[in-house]
Amino acid sequence: MSTHLTPSDRTFMKHFAIMIAMLAGTAVVLMIIGTFVWASLPKESNQQEAQRAGDRITPVAAVYAGDTGRAAMEAAKAAADKAAASQVAYGGTTDGKTIFDHLCTTCHETGAAGAPRITDKSAWAPRIKEGIATLVKHAIDGYTGPDGNHMPAKGGNPALTDAQVEATVKWMVSQAQ
Repeated sequence: MSTHLTPSDRTFMKHFAIMIAMLAGTAVVLMIIGTFVWASLPKESNQQEAQRAGDRITPVAAVYAGDTGRAAMEAAKAAADKAAASQVAYGGTTDGKTIFDHLCTTCHETGAAGAPRITDKSAWAPRIKEGIATLVKHAIDGYTGPDGNHMPAKGGNPALTDAQVEATVKWMVSQAQ
């Protein structure tokens, strides 16, 4: 066997080596360009995404101990009470007339859906005989009468508290007597 290369083999090897060197050089140049382009791109700073990620990794519960824990629990309770109060209808008022004026007039002033008008004492008399507790229960839970007329739960406003509904029912009964 001969280790001698023919002139055509030498030419092939020379061209092959040049081609490999050019490809390697091109790869290095592309990597350098890519590094500069990546470094020049602005970093993403989506605050909402960062907040969502923080919310996902926040612990579900916390442990409170001693006076510091008691203060933290009271602060958390106060914040929860404040948040709950903001979800109550009409600022949490228990003034029956105010709630009636904002919500109940739609049906009880016009008689819509068979609702007894606030001024119709004869329509209210049999209802009042059932007792305030029954009227309050029907107003809170909703009621469909024997005639098919319907009173939606909490007058159609689920943000009302039971105390607000009760105060409104008592005010309406006082007007209808």
